[in-house]
Amino acid sequence: MTLHAGIVGLPNVGKSTLFNAITQAGAEAANYPFCTIDPNVGMVEVPDSRLQKLAEMVHPKKIVPATVEFVDIAGLVKGASKGEGLGNKFLSHIREVDAIVHVVRCFEDENVIHVEGTVNPKRDIETIDLELVLADMESVERRASRSSKLLKTGNKKVQSEVALLERLKEVFDRGKGARSLIYTEEERDILKGFTLLTSKPVLYVANVSEGGLATAADNPYVQQVMAIAVEEGAEAVVVCAQIEAEIAELEEEEKEVFLQDLGLEESGLDRLIRAAFHLLGLMTFFTAGPIEVKAWTIHQGTKAPQAAGVIHTDFEHGFIRAEVVSYQDFVEHNGLNGARDKGLVRLEGKEYVMQNGDIVHFRFNV
Repeated sequence: MTLHAGIVGLPNVGKSTLFNAITQAGAEAANYPFCTIDPNVGMVEVPDSRLQKLAEMVHPKKIVPATVEFVDIAGLVKGASKGEGLGNKFLSHIREVDAIVHVVRCFEDENVIHVEGTVNPKRDIETIDLELVLADMESVERRASRSSKLLKTGNKKVQSEVALLERLKEVFDRGKGARSLIYTEEERDILKGFTLLTSKPVLYVANVSEGGLATAADNPYVQQVMAIAVEEGAEAVVVCAQIEAEIAELEEEEKEVFLQDLGLEESGLDRLIRAAFHLLGLMTFFTAGPIEVKAWTIHQGTKAPQAAGVIHTDFEHGFIRAEVVSYQDFVEHNGLNGARDKGLVRLEGKEYVMQNGDIVHFRFNV
């Protein structure tokens, strides 16, 4: 599976600059609203030092990292839910992603126009949130109108749906999103069919100036973003999109020197990708052999047969056993044979819950 993350925010907050840095795809970034009309899409590798270590031990023909697909969605404005600024089109793009990466401007610069005239992260976040809530409210009201007509059938599923729709309307009336509610398992299953914008998890990106990384902790704009993230139980990272764009153009060795000069252990983009994985409860397992060493993305709590199905549906349907060794044991004992000699390679069945870093060979029969 590939994570799909949509980059959103008001116009001129640094979305396209950040997207260029992430994907080096050359998306147009300009100092005027609605520069991005159709969404740009780019793939980026998930940073994982374990892959290189495995490759050094296994000597495969190729290395295949996990990937994240980022979608650069045009800037939203007030009235987007009613079609302002081609809002309906932009909102439909958000509906298709797994998570929302909300870029918030946290720097002053008189040379960069702000669509509202001043920098105010709290107001900017509320502007985007309100448009998403209004769009969801319209969707829920339409669905509730249809479902209510079926109540007289006595169908319990319809009754549960109508009850959930009423709960959602109440929370929308308070200006809150679907994420603010706590759901039963039944409600979660129903909610999946609604494709609500405000049910998607959010990762806030506080975009600071080139000189603002060192003082980010004292930046009142950043503090506003962090406070909102804590209140919502969301993830938040601080980056300088302009610096990330510069880093993206450097060779690997130059990147390390550049980061050291900035006093950073890793780039903001690496932290962003890790935060996105954490936000969605994702993790990685590996397959390692002479042909390739490959990272596979799954949800935490995934059982072995479903993990096998990520590789190929036949693996899941014909699943017999999983031959599993942890990454740490694999490395400490010089590979699969060394781990097997120590009794650290396990045969796991259908109920085995995959662990982050598992190195697996699936046995199956079709």
